[in-house]
Amino acid sequence: MEVRFDNKANILNARLLATHDNSPIYTTKTNFTFRGRDITLLQDTNPALSTQGSLTVGAIHWKDKIIEVNGHRKKVADLKEKKNSFLNRARYWRWSAERKEYEIKYSNDEWTATTMKINSGTPKVVGRFAVPYRPHLFTKLDPPLLSLTRTALEEDEIFLLLVFLYSEAKRQDDTNSSVGNGSEGW
Repeated sequence: MEVRFDNKANILNARLLATHDNSPIYTTKTNFTFRGRDITLLQDTNPALSTQGSLTVGAIHWKDKIIEVNGHRKKVADLKEKKNSFLNRARYWRWSAERKEYEIKYSNDEWTATTMKINSGTPKVVGRFAVPYRPHLFTKLDPPLLSLTRTALEEDEIFLLLVFLYSEAKRQDDTNSSVGNGSEGW
């Protein structure tokens, strides 16, 4: 699956469009309170069994630090782990003990999700989330692009989508929080 976000500036309020025919697959909607982000909903715009509109398949509860997949909620602290944090900037995410563990890493304007192959023990890239954010003077900015392999789609599609959204939102928060945090007056 390869999708692009129609809102280049805000991935948390966008439609995810298939790259081959521009049909909407998912929608992200974020509600804000006076204290910041409250909840981000991931909605399936083409639910298989429903004749109604969109079906909410996942959510990020920002204040409670909870990720919800198909109605099941888990704390981010239980899903995310750091290993060798001094030199390794990767984070390791796993929905449950029965599922695969994904190494999520950011490099060169792109998030990658890798998992270990069972037979060979070599890492295999199962997802990429390219987030070009640098403005260009004479060219259009490329939209964020998400691609997942078949194995990722079969096993953890919603979970990986939410992890990519969560990771990028937190990265942008960290990047933007360095200015105007009260320290500029000292």
